[in-house]
Amino acid sequence: MILCGAVGCGPATGQTGSPENPAPATPPSPATPSQGSDWATFLGPGGDGKSSETGILKDWSGGRLKTRWHQPLGTSYGIGSVAEGRYFQFDRKADAERLRCLNAETGEELWSESQAVQYSDMYGYNNGPRSSPAIAGSYVFTYGVAGRLSCRAVADGRLIWTVDTNQKYGVIQNFFGVGCSPLVYEDTVIVMVGGSPPEDKQIAYGALDRVSPNGSAVVAFDVATGEQRWQVGNYLASYSSPRLVTVDNQPLLLMFVREGLLAIDPQEGTERWFYPWRSPRLESVNAAVPVMVGNRVLISECYDVGSTLLEVSPENAKVIWQDPPKSRQRAFRAHWATPIEHAGFLYGCSGRNQPDSDLRCIELASGEPAWVDRRRTRSSLLYVDGHFVVLDEDGRMELIEATAEGLKLVSSIDLGIAGEDRPALSPPCWAAPILSHGLLYVRGREHVLCLELIP
Repeated sequence: MILCGAVGCGPATGQTGSPENPAPATPPSPATPSQGSDWATFLGPGGDGKSSETGILKDWSGGRLKTRWHQPLGTSYGIGSVAEGRYFQFDRKADAERLRCLNAETGEELWSESQAVQYSDMYGYNNGPRSSPAIAGSYVFTYGVAGRLSCRAVADGRLIWTVDTNQKYGVIQNFFGVGCSPLVYEDTVIVMVGGSPPEDKQIAYGALDRVSPNGSAVVAFDVATGEQRWQVGNYLASYSSPRLVTVDNQPLLLMFVREGLLAIDPQEGTERWFYPWRSPRLESVNAAVPVMVGNRVLISECYDVGSTLLEVSPENAKVIWQDPPKSRQRAFRAHWATPIEHAGFLYGCSGRNQPDSDLRCIELASGEPAWVDRRRTRSSLLYVDGHFVVLDEDGRMELIEATAEGLKLVSSIDLGIAGEDRPALSPPCWAAPILSHGLLYVRGREHVLCLELIP
């Protein structure tokens, strides 16, 4: 039920369930894609922000990058997921978190289901979900900003089970709510939880330095029933998402928790090793997903400590290089956007916010910079067909060559300005674009667009 490659593993896509609780039937696809692949989970099939599709349109001028459809969005930050001709978008409308299922090619709504939510952001950011749905066969999973994990039927949105993880595990609200996207592994769905003992409920709002963990950093639930399979890790939660990889022919689950990198045996639900890595600042965050290449993994944050490259095995991790302490020059400082590796180089947005954020390329093995582009605000990337689609937070989208020989701009379009066939994307455009069966999905604050990247 799990597809594993040399570098990483993708989510299960077959039917699950048991004789006592059979899985609902997967309906036929409402769309007719002839080539390409699904994008059924956060960061795509390999969990690395890379698409294997080819034949992209490289000239976006003169309206050549056509809009297939667009839809208004409720309050949220995350991009959707695509499987079997269906696009699933998770957002908030009034006091409910809403999951909508759309025809991936036309944008026609197939169904919409909601659950009540109570959440107010500590710093005034929006109160909607930050995550992407995970689709596995006949199930679709969502993880809300207040910690509600839910399983619905792909066919009609019927609620199969739901767990309030904040309540069940005693989670103390952190600065920006729950930001983890769920991951399906075999017959479990895995999320970061990071609960605390009951007495910690008396701690003052925002005093995370006084909050203690209770061994529920990561929890796996049965996909069919929602029952807990295992919990592990005496750490608090971050805003990162699970990364499933293969190391020495063994599955390994990497979780960039608040305190550092946690490696887990996903079959046994046991901790393999832990590598501490976070800023000493109370209000700092770990948010990017670990970048795995062979048996090396890079973790990065933007506040103080920057990045480190580790060589890992199922038993331990050792440092290849790390940014020096108390240095203003750091190789890479990932904030909320996960960087992408290609041909031995790492590409992505480095820096906390304007004016110190930039787009850069570094050599992964050494951390040495290849090129730095300082002319932009924060951005997120998608790799496809030898290029990167780069979306700035203000809605400008560029196509650049995936080369370490310097920034080579191929084409660009300002999605922050309305076109004849689409509304303007209003900032912040923080979610990385996704690609499925030739269609590019991008979002801003109020709309999601579907564009024909592969004609």
